[in-house]
Amino acid sequence: VTIWKCPISVFFSLLWGLWKLASSHNRPGEVSWLKSLFVWKVNPRKDAHSNLLAQKETSSLYELQFHNVKPEYLKSYNKICQEMLPKIHEDKYYPCTFVGAWNMWYGEQDQAVYLWSYEGSYPALTEVINKLKENQQFAQLCKARSNMLISGKNQLFLELSFWNEPVPPLGPSIYELRSY
Repeated sequence: VTIWKCPISVFFSLLWGLWKLASSHNRPGEVSWLKSLFVWKVNPRKDAHSNLLAQKETSSLYELQFHNVKPEYLKSYNKICQEMLPKIHEDKYYPCTFVGAWNMWYGEQDQAVYLWSYEGSYPALTEVINKLKENQQFAQLCKARSNMLISGKNQLFLELSFWNEPVPPLGPSIYELRSY
């Protein structure tokens, strides 16, 4: 049995020569058979990862709103919001559903969290924002709670295809917020 022995540099120079030979005789836009063995074309993503995972049929958008409340105002803040928020959302022309509200027990203390669903995604959110600018009840709520708040933030989420739609529970419940 004969074993072909060659220095590694000779092997790579032969390989480089084959590569140049294979790529030099191609017509423009054509890939040689040898080059196709060594080079893989990776197609770029056509959409954001979150859009690839989102449900296309319902295209719901969710908003989580976090309000950090001054500890001495938490009870009165909750009372005002429990009275006013349902009244604001009674309007059937808002493409928005008030899913739920709760206070944090672990993590950020004295924090109120609200969850809304916008049927129709970003256009529905824009419509609701424009209607809230004209809503007198909402203006009263913002004014009443403004001196009770330390800070606040909103986050938007697309509905994922592999999770069920959130349903408001009956009675008191415990929630766990996770970020992935």
